[in-house]
Amino acid sequence: MKGFKQFILRGNMVDLAVGVVVGAAFGAVVKSLVENIITPFIGAIVKAPDFSALTFTINGSKFNYGNFLNALISFLIISTVIYFFVILPINTLVARAKKENNIDPTTKKCKECMSDIPIGAHRCLYCTSVVD
Repeated sequence: MKGFKQFILRGNMVDLAVGVVVGAAFGAVVKSLVENIITPFIGAIVKAPDFSALTFTINGSKFNYGNFLNALISFLIISTVIYFFVILPINTLVARAKKENNIDPTTKKCKECMSDIPIGAHRCLYCTSVVD
């Protein structure tokens, strides 16, 4: 029982559990945004917000391709919303943070062996080539 308790209370497990709960809550928010705001807006433009009634029949088998279209459109809208409202801002913040951290470099790359050497070095520590 002690080993199981250590496993469950390990930092990674708790972080993962919190991430799953927050992800589920965020998924519900995005799903609500798509179903209640974006899909009706698209429906107002194309005058058909729900494609679930679209079907065809072959040899008595009913194919509900409208449900597939609804799921596909929902997936595309959710992916677009997540990209523009989550991924793009986070990538921008990470790039900005990297740029701020790389203001004063202390090392440079050797052109011969690509190792990191001090910025004031005239000869590479590893391959002994002359560095400009």
